[in-house]
Amino acid sequence: MNYFFVVNGRKFKQYVFIALAIVFAAAIVYSEQSNVSVFSNAEPSAIYSVQTERKVIALTFDISWGEKRAEPILKILKEKGVKDATFFLSSPWSKSHPEIVEHIKKDGFEIGSHGNKHDNYSTLSDEEIRKQITTAHGILTELIGKEPNLIRLPNGDFDKRVLRIADDLGYSVIQWDTDSQDWLNKGVDTIINRVVSKAHPGDIVLLHASDSSQQTHEALPVIIEQLRAKGYEFVTVSELIKQTQVETKPVEDQAMKQIH
Repeated sequence: MNYFFVVNGRKFKQYVFIALAIVFAAAIVYSEQSNVSVFSNAEPSAIYSVQTERKVIALTFDISWGEKRAEPILKILKEKGVKDATFFLSSPWSKSHPEIVEHIKKDGFEIGSHGNKHDNYSTLSDEEIRKQITTAHGILTELIGKEPNLIRLPNGDFDKRVLRIADDLGYSVIQWDTDSQDWLNKGVDTIINRVVSKAHPGDIVLLHASDSSQQTHEALPVIIEQLRAKGYEFVTVSELIKQTQVETKPVEDQAMKQIH
């Protein structure tokens, strides 16, 4: 009888040991899965649009060179009563055209960074990426009197590494969901149709105010009129982001590029 209890006692200890081992292993697996999930959710990402039922839309204008197109576009925005839009300015251009930067600022438009050198940042070293963003940051901060916190990378080019560095420097990377392709100069009607047909609530629209985009100022009045006719309200990117959950896209290790 005593022997019976000894044997079962040993088996009981074995069962307890096995059960504890299983619980421990399960805890490790769960912990690893949780860590992976948290890490992936915390990965910096670019913002393409915002999920919202409100008919709000952000018109954005990139400027990296030239002095002929920005003023006409600013004039049209004023004439059409568009008080909210976002301009992404490259720092070399801004430094060479402080009077236009001041005009954009005085009209109350939001100003974000378009970087320093107009290079594909995914091809640069970590140190050089950081240098390009911080150089632009310093120049723009001095010109506009406040620190920008939005950046549209040159050529829309980035990879995970660029996103992490931009995030470390306090920037949100802004892409777009609707590309006007105005920089291709395919015709005023083509630009209008691309924007108006693709526009949706929470959309970020890519336009340009550089001299290379020769038809944007002709297409813009109609774009504004037709979007308003559809019930859209124009807001800045920052105001758009405040609406609700942002729409991001997964980024692989290779760069995301939009050459123009």
